[in-house]
This record gives sequence, structure tokens and C-alpha cells, in this order.
Amino acid sequence: MTVYDLPPINATLNACATVFIILGLIFIKTGNKKAHIACMATALTFSAAFLGCYLYYHFHVLHVKFAGTGGIKTFYYGLLITHVFLAIVNLPMIIMTVIPALRQRFDKHKRIAKWTAPIWLYVSITGVIVYLMCYQWYGPPIR
Repeated sequence: MTVYDLPPINATLNACATVFIILGLIFIKTGNKKAHIACMATALTFSAAFLGCYLYYHFHVLHVKFAGTGGIKTFYYGLLITHVFLAIVNLPMIIMTVIPALRQRFDKHKRIAKWTAPIWLYVSITGVIVYLMCYQWYGPPIR
């Protein structure tokens, strides 16, 4: 295995996080708090593993240039910009959502989670789309 094997692993980690975020939201809406906690902890684990692998990959590979052209290139970079910006914003939001839950301050947890969950979901889903566009549909990327 080399560093170049990491992008599909990263996409898989993002996809798994997405599934567990959605399941966690379904479970809390139906009142199943134990399943919600398990799913969100699992989503957090997948997201943390993704972040570690992503940072390791880009530390070694540095920049990856999108190979698509024309309008799709504009769309890709627009998607990528929103994905990266919201990922940066979302990391402290996730921490600010988890800490009150651990302290059993569920009123504060719920208030912050209303903002965190949809952003986290967007970041996870768009992470998979960015991978597909860059490495599968319009790739391979230019190094």
C-alpha cells in the first residue's frame, strides 16, 4: 500500500460517516438515544480516521489538480470550495456539539447539533462526490 491508495479509503470513510450520521439522526428523531449515541460516536470515529488519512495524503502528495475541463471544472471547484470551507468550520462545531452531550447538557447539545448535523452531513456527502469527480469520473488527477 502506498499513499496513492488513500483516496478511495478516504471516500469510503466519508461514506461510512454519512451513513452513521443519517442513522443517528433517524434514531434521535424516533427517541432511541442509545442507538443515536452509538451511531454518532461511530460517525465521529469514521470522520476522525478520514481526517488523519486525508492530512497524511496531502502532506505527502501536496496538491492534486482536477482533470476535468469547461463547466464541470467550474462546478467541481465551487463544490470543493464549499466542502473545504464547511469542513474547516465544522470541526470545531462537532467538538462544541460533543462536549455538552458528554456533560449531559442536552439542551445546549441539541441547540448546536441543529447546525452541526446538516453541515457535517454536507461535508461527508460532498467529500465522496469530490473523490468521484476527481479520481473516477474525470480522473485520474494531474499531479
